[in-house]
Amino acid sequence: MNEETLLRRITKDSNIMLGKPVIKGTRLTVELIVEKLAYGATYRDLKEDYPFIAEEDIRSALLYAAKCLSREEIYAA
Repeated sequence: MNEETLLRRITKDSNIMLGKPVIKGTRLTVELIVEKLAYGATYRDLKEDYPFIAEEDIRSALLYAAKCLSREEIYAA
């Protein structure tokens, strides 16, 4: 699956989760997925907790987060 296809799985709508990026068709935020993975959850854990998501949804959340971070500006101290 290419980058464009993965990123289409993420959506933002001011009426859903206060406009935070979510998996399309759900209220599951990118933030929550990335945080759970950071604390050690596996893809399997996420799929058990949220049976409506696919592995591609998890990968799309990670890609979206990486793309957001790549746009951050770094200032010298």
